[in-house]
Amino acid sequence: MNNTIAILTDFGTKDIYVGTMKGVIHRIAPQAVVIDITHHIEAQNVRQAAFSLMDSYRHFAAGTTFLVVVDPGVGTIRKPIAVKAGDYLFVAPDNGVLSYVLTDFDDVQPVELTNQELWLPETSATFHGRDVFAPVAAHLASGMALEEVGTPLEHIVALPMPELSVSGKRVRGEIVHIDRFGNLLTSIGQMRWLAIDKLTLDPHFGENREPLPVRAQEAKVKIHTTEIDGISHAYADTPRGGLIALIGSNGYLEIAVNQGNAASVLDVVVGDHLDLLTGS
Repeated sequence: MNNTIAILTDFGTKDIYVGTMKGVIHRIAPQAVVIDITHHIEAQNVRQAAFSLMDSYRHFAAGTTFLVVVDPGVGTIRKPIAVKAGDYLFVAPDNGVLSYVLTDFDDVQPVELTNQELWLPETSATFHGRDVFAPVAAHLASGMALEEVGTPLEHIVALPMPELSVSGKRVRGEIVHIDRFGNLLTSIGQMRWLAIDKLTLDPHFGENREPLPVRAQEAKVKIHTTEIDGISHAYADTPRGGLIALIGSNGYLEIAVNQGNAASVLDVVVGDHLDLLTGS
């Protein structure tokens, strides 16, 4: 049995919130291995959390329980849920934060967390991460069956999918995340290198899921009024300060400035559109 609990929140690390949740977990499941994915999701940014979870979960061992608390609706009628998807368990508010990760699975079993005997005796209306989600995650990681923590749900909340549309040799996507380096992570992916100048795009989002060939040296990336020639292998393929398009570690098209900040250089924000001309 895998007793790993991986936590993703927007709580930051200056306050007591993350440590308190870990204390609850340790009291219920002292044998659990707790891993921090990140606690620096932008405050209340459910969509950023959804993309970050999708980008990270596959690097964890089967059986991991993911505790995801980005919860602007805490204390409202939104449901607390747990979901078994493939070999993983997810505990989160029902606000769409699991939308993107669940697209990777055919077998998805959601439940509403209705077994209040598992919650802390005094449940705050403002900190379900501590009082509801952490104890349930601890029990699941200790081997409790999903049906013991709640009742089945027919549907859970889904966010709109990131834009990814294919029209001939043009692929339109959007910026889904800007990391601390100012790199622009996009919805255009996933992409794999087949040869030095040959890529394949297997669209993760959008209606067209057919693989698409991409010629790296002939491709162009257009964002606002800026055009970038070619798709590179590494940041250092352009001189310091140079703008570059490449495939990031998550397999998605990324725009960067070598040792610089692409978001500042291009004056862009999350949600801005870009186009990839495949060159093939």
